[in-house]
Amino acid sequence: MAEGHANLDTGFAQRIKALACTAPLHDLDARKSSVQSADLTAYQMSELALHAIDLVTLAMDFDAGASPERTVADLSRYAADQAPDRSAAEHEHAAGWVLENLLNVGSADRGFRAVYGMTGTDGRYERRDFDFRLLEEVPGADGGIYLRASNEAVNVLVGALEVDIESAQIAADVRLETLIRRGRLSDAQAAAQAARYRTIQYGEMLRQRLEATSRDVRTVDWLTAMPTFIEEALEHIEARCRAENAILVNITEARDTADTPVRKQQAAALVGIVRDCLRRHEQLQAALQNAGRRFRAEQDRQTFAPQPVRADLDLHAQLLQPALALPVHDADGVLAAYFTRVVGLAVRPALRLADLFTLLVTPPAVREVLGSEIEEPELSEAAEVPRFPEECYEHLEWLLDLDVEAPRRLSGLLEEARDLHPELPLLVVVRVLALAAQEIGPAVRHGASSVLLAVDDGAVLSDSEFAGADLIVARAGLTTPAEGDGAGPEGAVVGALSRDLMPVGRERGAA
Repeated sequence: MAEGHANLDTGFAQRIKALACTAPLHDLDARKSSVQSADLTAYQMSELALHAIDLVTLAMDFDAGASPERTVADLSRYAADQAPDRSAAEHEHAAGWVLENLLNVGSADRGFRAVYGMTGTDGRYERRDFDFRLLEEVPGADGGIYLRASNEAVNVLVGALEVDIESAQIAADVRLETLIRRGRLSDAQAAAQAARYRTIQYGEMLRQRLEATSRDVRTVDWLTAMPTFIEEALEHIEARCRAENAILVNITEARDTADTPVRKQQAAALVGIVRDCLRRHEQLQAALQNAGRRFRAEQDRQTFAPQPVRADLDLHAQLLQPALALPVHDADGVLAAYFTRVVGLAVRPALRLADLFTLLVTPPAVREVLGSEIEEPELSEAAEVPRFPEECYEHLEWLLDLDVEAPRRLSGLLEEARDLHPELPLLVVVRVLALAAQEIGPAVRHGASSVLLAVDDGAVLSDSEFAGADLIVARAGLTTPAEGDGAGPEGAVVGALSRDLMPVGRERGAA
């Protein structure tokens, strides 16, 4: 019962917060009659405020925001629609007044505060403060000032608060696809706009965390939380791009097959919204891929940055004047506490005249021009430990000491190698693979009588450790071709390769 009561209080608090986010918009209509500089009673200020938040949200990119001048100009056109008989200057004044109130210019911290209550676990009613912002002014890379919409402002546009972005995005995509399939394009346009707001909100979360990293890398958990967030965001992008591309195909088909101009226009607007979502996903993906590199750069910058220089104590204004204004008894305690902490535990010799004179008359010590002698370091040669024991090479030479008449399979060599040494099978495989890649030409030029080769006849190796082809290892005899017959080095191979290699025995010495 207590758990159900807690869930009820949580849902109630979310609804109170949702109402609090819309309160500044309703307050505009309540205060528009008190504006002294112009008569703004003809305007619906809450509608203009929603348009302002919409304009700023859609103009936001990952690294930049909306231009205040452009926002006022665009908002003035909505004001002109509400009062076409008023002057353009008044339209611009109304738009600027709405924008200033959304920024809450008159307050010290540019934020809004709402008070709500919840019943705690002990059954007592507790009042709490909910601080939020709608629009914010942020500095741009070019030195200008831009506007950005907060998460609360985006939630005002979509009519929700504190919901999981991933779940809301999936629900919006399903709803959008269903509306398009049923031909309800007007409702589908509203759903597509809500999906775009969720995409913007996801990018805003990443931007805020990267900005916090730029200020202090210790405020963001880059060990666990951020890698998990980046992985989830990349999965989100992959799923959303797949869904939105499929939706884009359906919308394009609906646009091309529309039978009325209104439906064709609605479908074209939907195409533009979904393409804008895909563009924002590309920006978010690029930012996510660059997040790790940005963290490492900020970590290096903040690690090796010089320590902040603290201002020195103003002895005249902060110590002498206050001490002179005190009685002698009180001033003595203040000055004694200051000099006790300033002097420290040990007094420097230079503070006494006798020690200073001694330091001045003492001749400097003679120093070597090239510095002191450097001792030769004792270096010990570290012997490289061989990969295989010496006896493995002896066993390998014995295994591969084959006659021309007795080729062998690699599988048989491996079975015999395991009986000789546990590390010998790997050495046999390395050596046989080298035999499979060697050329005959060098052996002919050096006048060798035979050459050891490995040949693949298509048989599959059946072994517990290794896989691949069961190569035939054979020693081929070499003869010198007759002069003028035009045969190359390959023509010099006789013996085991000039005859059929099968049957091949698995036991040593089998013909």
